[in-house]
Amino acid sequence: MEILFEVKTAAGKIIRTTKTHWELISKLKHPEMEGKETEVKSCLSNPLEIRKSSEDTEVYLYYSPYMQYYICVVAKHLNGDGFIITAYITDKIKEGETVWKR
Repeated sequence: MEILFEVKTAAGKIIRTTKTHWELISKLKHPEMEGKETEVKSCLSNPLEIRKSSEDTEVYLYYSPYMQYYICVVAKHLNGDGFIITAYITDKIKEGETVWKR
């Protein structure tokens, strides 16, 4: 598996994604994210807010402003590191427990 990038998050976790997984996200699931790797890395390292998923205690949603919207990067934390599940642009921050705020 070829790692596309890995980032140390504001929460101190190392989050990574593979080239194959990023292509799945940016070409098939959320084509609006194509070419936004820099914004995704920035969202992980310097988010506006991090929220814990209400459905899975190991899943965290990282938010950062993007134009009049937000970029949301959904990542699973496992021990000291984790991986990106998906990333998308949204108009609002979802409900859930805030675990970190800038």
